[in-house]
Amino acid sequence: MTSNESERAPSGKAAIPPSPPLPSGLLLIDGQLAPPLQPGRMIDALDPSTGRRITQFPACSCADVDRAVMAAQRCFESRAWRMMRPLDRGRLLERLALLVEKHREELAALESLDSGKLLAVTRAIDLQFTIDGLRHYAGWASKIAGDYVSHSPLVPEDAVYRAYTQRRPLGVVGGITPWNFPLGQAIQKIAPAIAFGCTVVLKPSPETSLTTLRLGELIVEAGFPAGSVNIVTGDGMEIGAALVGHPAVRKIAFTGSTATGQSILAASVATMKRVTLELGGKSPTIILADADLDRAIPGAAAAIFANSGQICTAGSRLLVEAPIYDRVVEGVCEIARGLKIGSAFDPATQMGPLISAQHRDRVDGIVENGLAEGAVALAGGGAVDGGGWFYKPTVLGGVSAQMSVMREEIFGPVVCAVRVEDPGDIVRMANDTPFGLAASIWTRDLDRAHLLAERIDAGTVWLNTHNVLDLTMPFGGHKLSGLGHEFGGDAMQAFTEPKAVCMRLDPGSMRY
Repeated sequence: MTSNESERAPSGKAAIPPSPPLPSGLLLIDGQLAPPLQPGRMIDALDPSTGRRITQFPACSCADVDRAVMAAQRCFESRAWRMMRPLDRGRLLERLALLVEKHREELAALESLDSGKLLAVTRAIDLQFTIDGLRHYAGWASKIAGDYVSHSPLVPEDAVYRAYTQRRPLGVVGGITPWNFPLGQAIQKIAPAIAFGCTVVLKPSPETSLTTLRLGELIVEAGFPAGSVNIVTGDGMEIGAALVGHPAVRKIAFTGSTATGQSILAASVATMKRVTLELGGKSPTIILADADLDRAIPGAAAAIFANSGQICTAGSRLLVEAPIYDRVVEGVCEIARGLKIGSAFDPATQMGPLISAQHRDRVDGIVENGLAEGAVALAGGGAVDGGGWFYKPTVLGGVSAQMSVMREEIFGPVVCAVRVEDPGDIVRMANDTPFGLAASIWTRDLDRAHLLAERIDAGTVWLNTHNVLDLTMPFGGHKLSGLGHEFGGDAMQAFTEPKAVCMRLDPGSMRY
């Protein structure tokens, strides 16, 4: 590595991670913190910045999944849960929000230690999203509404018909979360499920389970009814599959890779489970010739290098109109070379590690394949020497549409820069991917921006910004990027289903 390229942040006392209280390592099942049925099976929680073990937590068995699901089923079918006022379900979420707020610093430090995310980010983004998400859905709990339906009977008769619809909770929800936003994703599954009357069994990623286990302790403290939320930990191939295959689970809410999402969709057929699948992306960052480059260049860099590129909506394809291509690419490369890489707890750090040695090697392998196919590393292009699982922020030029680096979701700090010679090719180039999660367009021409946005095949299109999510705005993908939507009013559709009630009224009963 050259002296000016992606240097490690200076070490010192500020880089020493704090020692937040670790979770007990107990599961949350039927309202109790309990050990797994086979207590000898454990998983190491590793610090991505050093590779050292933080602690251990249980590797559950399928029997643990079954008892968690049955606890959720008993709760869902209980009179107490069915008769609980929607406002009181909202109060459960608000009590949990207050506890998360109280333990905010502890949870932020634990999230950074377990995932390698910058402490400033977990404080400002992850924890704030968690608190906001709980309060957002706490308010939604009392706002579930159906419709009055005008009925036209097929056979004329001396009767009056009235019909209405209800939104009914689906039942037991299996939530499966990824490792890049552990706590926020846990709330993204739990909060709407509880608000709309479902019960939950949640399985976090084995790479980042600590904050979810700590959340389970806070759920008990908040006084959630026994069985309403259950947490099990373990490998996706065993525990995730057991949750997806359980006949009492009525819905799976999953965020993760496209390959795993496809497996979940296939497995759901046997029991006709409802699914929400938020999957991978290969999102384009489109910079037009008239863009404000003082905003667009750092915006494009942030779109790919934030969270070390481990964001499903990361702007991993940089499409730049020819007149400004050289300036934009050099600007992004300059930012990449200057980023300080290091511990999540060092204030000088601007980019942390990847989640694991295996993932770092996967990212490196895809980049190596791209270089072998003819791509050129304009910045970065390899792992960082030393401890921890760090990868240089990388800009690749000389790419073509069929290269693996342009087709696969890398999920790391790697962007492919493409010169757009003909403006008429932008839509085709942006949509030339099996994914369709997000995109951004950078321009001063609002007419062109909105017209282009209509033609980009993606669930979210940002104008002059990137990676901005909000709980009021529906979020989901097209094509291989998923099925269904989360956030906004669409969340109610995702966790409930309509029931129609039709009544026949006899006019002869009228006495006035």
